[in-house]
Amino acid sequence: MADSTNDNSAPPVIARLKRVPVQVTVELGRRRMRIAELLQLGPGSVIELQSAAGEPLDVRVNDRLVARGEAVSVGDSYGVRIVEVVSSEEKSAAADQGDPP
Repeated sequence: MADSTNDNSAPPVIARLKRVPVQVTVELGRRRMRIAELLQLGPGSVIELQSAAGEPLDVRVNDRLVARGEAVSVGDSYGVRIVEVVSSEEKSAAADQGDPP
């Protein structure tokens, strides 16, 4: 991954902002469950998610939807290949549907 934190052409404020850490989360899917269902979970339990297999994964930065991607294997780890950057309109729609802003 390219490191652009040492960009000498950026204004000082932007250069400082580039060093601010953020939380990046990739969401595979969601499921609402009753507490009774949660209490029945144990090793080997499977929670079926609302997302269909093969659907793009949501990429969130500080709980805000910013992109969608697909899961990839990077050596012994998982990664996400970005396939779409979410527009401002889609971000607003996600917030209107109860997703974190």
